[in-house]
Amino acid sequence: MKEAHLDIRGSITRLLEEEAVQKGLSFIKADNDRTTEEQIELTEIEAPTFQEQVRGNVYKAKLEEVGIKDITIDEVGNVFGTRKGKGDGPALVLCAHLDTVFPSGTDVKAKWRDGKVFAPGIADDGRGLAVVLAIAKALQHTEIETAGDLIIGATVGEEGLGDLRGVKHLFSSRHDIDGFISVEPGEPERTTYLGTGSKRYEVTYEGPGGHSFGAFGTANPIHALGKAIAKISTLSVPAEPKTTYNVGIIHGGTSINTISETATMFVDMRSNSQEELQKLESTVLRMIQQAADEENAFRGKSNEITVTSKLVGDRPAGSQSSESAIVQVAQETTAALGFTPVLDSASSTDSNVPIHLGIPAVTLGGGGKAGGFHTLQEYYDPTDAYIGVQKVFLTVLALLGCAGVTEPLLEKREKAVTSHGTY
Repeated sequence: MKEAHLDIRGSITRLLEEEAVQKGLSFIKADNDRTTEEQIELTEIEAPTFQEQVRGNVYKAKLEEVGIKDITIDEVGNVFGTRKGKGDGPALVLCAHLDTVFPSGTDVKAKWRDGKVFAPGIADDGRGLAVVLAIAKALQHTEIETAGDLIIGATVGEEGLGDLRGVKHLFSSRHDIDGFISVEPGEPERTTYLGTGSKRYEVTYEGPGGHSFGAFGTANPIHALGKAIAKISTLSVPAEPKTTYNVGIIHGGTSINTISETATMFVDMRSNSQEELQKLESTVLRMIQQAADEENAFRGKSNEITVTSKLVGDRPAGSQSSESAIVQVAQETTAALGFTPVLDSASSTDSNVPIHLGIPAVTLGGGGKAGGFHTLQEYYDPTDAYIGVQKVFLTVLALLGCAGVTEPLLEKREKAVTSHGTY
């Protein structure tokens, strides 16, 4: 690391020399199998996006069991409590997300095959939920006192059309957060510190409809939809910052010989730059309207086809320096555990929101190997997975400060909302 961050390395070295910290690392390693069992237990509770309540209630009880205080389930379903520090340090959030992409009725029963656990959601984010609990257990076991407060729990609505509603609510309802860590499945050497933003629209064209022969000449919503898709598909977007678009779902019409009354598509736009995302959004919305106008003009009609574009997803993009303290701490803890640190490219996680607001945030891998994400064949291999938990444990202690051992490396902010705005 650079000379400017030698104090970070020194702090982590001092932490590793502390008996209580070593006790915590040993506890985490010994608890690997139990952590996997808890991961399976939570995964087997259905939690589709917008239906996380049952899993949330169980999670609340588990946090209570490991000594977390003042636990609440807020208006949207987030579950958070606090492990108080000495009172003279920053406040750090540690969380995972409760929801999965799988609809109600999906078979989420875990099955072991060849040393791997197979179950929809076992990794994303069953692993994250189990890791957060494992950190709470290690802190309870060691009785380590931190300088700052650990705000610990789980969010809702991270996946799909959940649109990060849980973490958005968290930051709109409280302004005492100085830093943020979310845990997702992934290798311990990797740190995500950039947020890919997205805009998602449900676009519906409407018209009078009619018989394909008898009413021929009537403006056709499906034809307008096709024109819009053709326009969007020819757009050139920057490779850097990476910017993308996709029409992922289309539907409409009644039969092959019917002029449809409606046609709908869902459009996904993404960028690692908020500015580029906004430019793309403006262009796509203009093309969507142009397609309706062109279908009407071609048929010699006036406003026979109308179009509505409903925003159904709005995830902010965000960036921060790789030299920021929270990123460097995650990098140094990785190195201290014997791994070569890797900075991941931008992605879409709960960290998007705090990064966009200018609040230090990272998403860390919970350890273990995993694959088949968002499929019925999702799996998790718990071999040496404890290393991911150890990294998160050390990162939390370094950022909050270990009373009598190290000072907090996370800056305490007067107000953890910047000029970027709030949610």
